[in-house]
Amino acid sequence: MKISSDSVAALVAKVLVRRGVKRVFALCGGHIMPLWMRLDAEGIAIVDVRDERAAVHMAQAHAELTGELGVALVTAGPGVTNSITGIANANVSRAPVLILSGTSPRPQENRGGLQDMDQSQLVRPLTRYARTVREPTLALAELDEAIACALGEGGVPGPAFIDFPVDTLRAPFPQALQLEEQMAAKPRCMALPDPDQVAAAVDILWNARRVLVISGRGARRAGPELVALLDRLGAVYLDTGESRGLVPDDHPAVVSAMRGAVMGDADVVLTVGRKLDFQLGFGSPAVFNGATFVRISDAAAEVRDNRRGAVAIVADVAATLRALVEAAGNTAPKVDPAWADKLREGHRSRAVKLRQSMASAPAGADGRMHPNTLLAALQDAVGRDAVVITDGGDFLSFGRVGLSADAMLDPGPFGCIGVGVPYGIAASLEYPDRPVVVATGDGAFGFNAIEIDTAVRHKAPVLIVVANNGAWQIEVHDQQETHGKVVGTRLQYADHAMMARAFGMHAERVEHEADLAPAIARALANRPALLDVVVTTDAVSSDAKSGLAWVPDLQPLAAWDAAERAFREG
Repeated sequence: MKISSDSVAALVAKVLVRRGVKRVFALCGGHIMPLWMRLDAEGIAIVDVRDERAAVHMAQAHAELTGELGVALVTAGPGVTNSITGIANANVSRAPVLILSGTSPRPQENRGGLQDMDQSQLVRPLTRYARTVREPTLALAELDEAIACALGEGGVPGPAFIDFPVDTLRAPFPQALQLEEQMAAKPRCMALPDPDQVAAAVDILWNARRVLVISGRGARRAGPELVALLDRLGAVYLDTGESRGLVPDDHPAVVSAMRGAVMGDADVVLTVGRKLDFQLGFGSPAVFNGATFVRISDAAAEVRDNRRGAVAIVADVAATLRALVEAAGNTAPKVDPAWADKLREGHRSRAVKLRQSMASAPAGADGRMHPNTLLAALQDAVGRDAVVITDGGDFLSFGRVGLSADAMLDPGPFGCIGVGVPYGIAASLEYPDRPVVVATGDGAFGFNAIEIDTAVRHKAPVLIVVANNGAWQIEVHDQQETHGKVVGTRLQYADHAMMARAFGMHAERVEHEADLAPAIARALANRPALLDVVVTTDAVSSDAKSGLAWVPDLQPLAAWDAAERAFREG
């Protein structure tokens, strides 16, 4: 059945074009075919994937890297249920993603129709907005509201879900109801900071001796303003996975190698668009040693979770950072330069030692190369201009410190391993002229390995590097240390390169250090490409040592857990 240009499906496609959407990540199905064909008719590229979870992951990566709305289109029933992991990850990551779907025709609803289920009810706890639109004339208003909620207009950004019975998608939408104010893209309207709150924040920050700044999601569009504040205040800085690359690694404020020391030593902590989740010890006084908090975000939920700040500003982040610097005027900050210099020197010393140790990392007793050997060669080959995605459990711990780039993504606060391949595909389609590298463990790779077919079909110029140690290694280590027995955590040293070649991808298996650099060079020149690099199981990651794998009761890390217990006991 041909879908007319005045249908609801056509209207949805036209709105997406008006909102700047250039590609949609999708997997086909009869319940969404009207929308599928109208997206194509309106010139929106469809990146057809092999699993709906990957479609949502790709939409999230696009959103996080560009700041734009990411869009996924999934079919009814199993299409929606397959997408739920991606929706949950976007929810925890606060990523602006719109998920579109279809459902049974209205005359077949609740009668046992094909793939008939209440999809909006299923995803509602994981979304900012979830609605089934049955009445054709309400489609525009509902779509406009779903997009606004996804972008965080008036709240926290995150996934929004909207679906339509397939007969609604085919139904006409009156031209008279295509109101311009609901069709057109809207500039984001953000509140300016209150001057009294800015003055109170300046009073705390400029009178503190040991100021630590931590950034997150909300700082992504405020990089220059963040750097200007760090320069003016003389504070030290920690990035997180949500904002990695926002401040250059060589900036003097960066002290990431001294993370544990500075979190316990700061007297004032400024969070910029960052929740105080498990990665930051929930902001506990046991971890931050009684520091005063100042909190800034464009979303209220990012200033009141776990710890209230002495000052909390909910406003445009870039405008707020500029206002802080302007309000301080010529006032000299009181940050102790000796304290900051000691941290900087400690960071530099550890960073140099890390680079040296990575370059000379010994092979394991099994003769296989160390993961750091792989990471050092990869970093040398791609440089800082790359987009780097790190993925995995154990291997992520190595990659988090071993790789650096101007744009980086990882599994995020949900710990959703398996995102690497779909993230890399979306990133390489958006930035085809930059090196886009996925560094993933073999366990994480397996979740979405089939998407290498998507990369080949769409000529996505991504390099996927699999660190293959034949195990869920962080769990293997925990089982050995804690239980004295390894159960169900061994994998094969499978030949992932052979699988990639079966889909037409340039792929090589690398087992010796001498072969590594030439293989990386060939792979970069022949993207999409995959390198299956065999690494030792003898290397123990920092996450494996920290207690993260066995999930302590009060805090995610063993040292923090002990500190929390001592703090609570007085």
